[in-house]
Amino acid sequence: MDRLAGGVGLRRGRRTLRHLRVGDAIDLWRVERVEPGHLLLLRAEMRVPGRAWLEPAVEPSEDGCTYRQRAVFFPRGLTGRLYWLAMLPFHGLVFAGMVNRIVALAEREDSHEM
Repeated sequence: MDRLAGGVGLRRGRRTLRHLRVGDAIDLWRVERVEPGHLLLLRAEMRVPGRAWLEPAVEPSEDGCTYRQRAVFFPRGLTGRLYWLAMLPFHGLVFAGMVNRIVALAEREDSHEM
């Protein structure tokens, strides 16, 4: 849908799979900030009525670490607010799936290192 609206679309190549730097593209996102092992700030490059970021982060905890993910959206006008409300149920599903996949991959990677 993003491509139809004149956006960048879902799939763009990555410079490398394991190392990110500011300016790299990841699907619909552009890397704005990297704190290795802790935080990643991604700015959405899809066509939306506003500006959007995704902020995945890892924090130390008693059990090892905790993964946290935050979506930020600054709507542009009434259209932006309506867009966010309309997309809210889908974002819940998409982001929950994303969290589950990231945590599963991290746990699998961690079990291979032991």
